[in-house]
Amino acid sequence: MRYRVRARLKPGQAQALRRAIDDGSLGDGSIAGDEYCRNMSEARLSSDGLAEWIEVCFCHVPLEEERPYWEEYFDLMTVDDAVDRRACQHETGRAWWHCVGCDCTRKLERQLKTQGERFYDSLSG
Repeated sequence: MRYRVRARLKPGQAQALRRAIDDGSLGDGSIAGDEYCRNMSEARLSSDGLAEWIEVCFCHVPLEEERPYWEEYFDLMTVDDAVDRRACQHETGRAWWHCVGCDCTRKLERQLKTQGERFYDSLSG
């Protein structure tokens, strides 16, 4: 499934998060692998100061496995379905793990890229 995540960076965590992104250690130990760095490369900083990104997650509870890794740096504000679950091929069982290469959120991701600034750029200080 794909989720639209909105989160507020915790005070004092910008440098640590940037370092973890830059050295590739963000999410070390997680089954989600490179998803964390991909998320941060695509994340946008909205006008209300929240980071926003689309995340692929196969947990029964949204972001169940990823949550501890994100909560080191962020207060998660919302985690919403980015697409209708009834149309998700993984969720319906038509094609397990389909979300990895799916483009169901392409329109939403294009829209997000036009909003705010790159979140990563805001981490420079």
